[in-house]
Amino acid sequence: MLKKAEGLKKRSVAIAGHRTSISLEEEFWAELKQASLREGRSVAALIAEIDKARGPRNLSSAIRVYILKTLQNKT
Repeated sequence: MLKKAEGLKKRSVAIAGHRTSISLEEEFWAELKQASLREGRSVAALIAEIDKARGPRNLSSAIRVYILKTLQNKT
């Protein structure tokens, strides 16, 4: 059963030497943290990698797509 989304949570992170704010649902923040733990790096380092590869997508959307693909690849 799916949990109801809790709304957007804004957090600040440093990417390539500058601070930026990212708004994601708490569920995406939790999955992002789990992905960083599995990969043995910080959340900021993982976000920086996603940022480099995101193309024209905004960063929040790119993170959501990354999490979706990560979960799809688990099955």
